[in-house]
Amino acid sequence: MELSVLIVEDDEIIREGLELALKQEGCRVYAAGTAGEALEIVRRKTPVDFYLLDILLPDGDGFMVCREIRKQTDTPILFLTACDDEVNTVRALEQGADDYISKPFRIRELFARMKAILRRTRREEGNPEQVARVGRTQVYLQTGRIYCGDEEIVLTAMEYKLLLIFLSHRGQTLTRRQILNDIWDEAGDFVNDNTLSVYIKRLRKKLGDTSEGQVIKTVRGVGYRMEK
Repeated sequence: MELSVLIVEDDEIIREGLELALKQEGCRVYAAGTAGEALEIVRRKTPVDFYLLDILLPDGDGFMVCREIRKQTDTPILFLTACDDEVNTVRALEQGADDYISKPFRIRELFARMKAILRRTRREEGNPEQVARVGRTQVYLQTGRIYCGDEEIVLTAMEYKLLLIFLSHRGQTLTRRQILNDIWDEAGDFVNDNTLSVYIKRLRKKLGDTSEGQVIKTVRGVGYRMEK
């Protein structure tokens, strides 16, 4: 992986271990042990291709760093969470993270998740003028850019993947299992039913879904349907 990666982790042993492993993979690595150090790197607009964020930091938390990143870019973010910390896991996804991994973890598993996220960010090839319309939203399929009027909507890799799934099955009711099967790749066991609910909620919000006029409708007891 030839990437520029920012590691935000207050545990020096974990941070240095990740830094060494990533450098051995050919990555350029930036490291921060506090939220303040991380925010300084982010605000300098240091070119970063991937973010690894710990949640608990001595002067704040990874959520505030995530929010600052999302103000600037949709660059992939993976959270490092405490084992079985479901509340913070859901919160991380709601803040805009692409995925999470529970401590302790194996380096190979971390790399597999990073690569899975990066695969999702690859945009579909096609006609540069091919545009799909979803309610008041326009999706430019070659570049992956999404606009509501003149305002650009920034989606994470998983949100964009979900949007493409719904676009390719417009008018059809999809079960949650069908959606999960389409999302999964060789690292598919990292996506589960609970996090799917969070992803769909975030996508609906960004598409401007309301109870009066939902683009992605819930079909009770079955799944979801995107209207034509």
